[in-house]
Amino acid sequence: MNLSLFSDFITLIYPRLCYACGNNLMRGEKGICTYCQFHLPRTFFHNDAYNPVFRTFWGRVNIEMAASYVYFNKGGHVQALLHKLKYSGIKEIGVFIGKIYGVELQQSVYFNDVEMIIPVPLHKRKLKKRGYNQSEMFATGLCEGMRAGLNTKSLFRKEASETQTKKSRYQRWENVENIFTVRKQEDLAGKHLLLVDDVITTGATIEACAEVLLKVPGVKLSVCAIAYAI
Repeated sequence: MNLSLFSDFITLIYPRLCYACGNNLMRGEKGICTYCQFHLPRTFFHNDAYNPVFRTFWGRVNIEMAASYVYFNKGGHVQALLHKLKYSGIKEIGVFIGKIYGVELQQSVYFNDVEMIIPVPLHKRKLKKRGYNQSEMFATGLCEGMRAGLNTKSLFRKEASETQTKKSRYQRWENVENIFTVRKQEDLAGKHLLLVDDVITTGATIEACAEVLLKVPGVKLSVCAIAYAI
């Protein structure tokens, strides 16, 4: 039996399913089927200097640019993907999306000089409970697509915070104020950094991280996420 036939035989027993819709993947498809990839609510913000994600941070923190891969649509495929990434242990979703988006960001004039990618960190208790940081999975894929370095050590969450769900914008800011710090500033100094998260809503968490990162000498900071919640 040749490898192609053997692969087809294994797929019959253990079908590969699309992370978004749950249908069988066709030969050559990986992670998310072609149909779902085509119909995801893409933003293309990485090519728009006046996009809503970037405008979220105007007057708050001095970042270079901000973008997201897709819009967050409640009850749709994006919510299903993020739920599986965060709560079902399917880390590959973050890596897969990161690889795709990383290639696009590398071709954007706003992101093509990014040197280092930093995921928003989880507190050690939440990291131990979940087993991984979903934003780090996204960052890992981005690094491959953008040919940039990954840094998971310099940005540190000092304190645990409550979930941001159902909090107002001001409550979200209070919830994350002063809970992040930077270690080994020399590893970041003078670099264009990309700070990444899974979802941006009010931007409070990103803002709190950005404030400490921007204290590092010579740093330029951009931001991106998998999804932007309108």
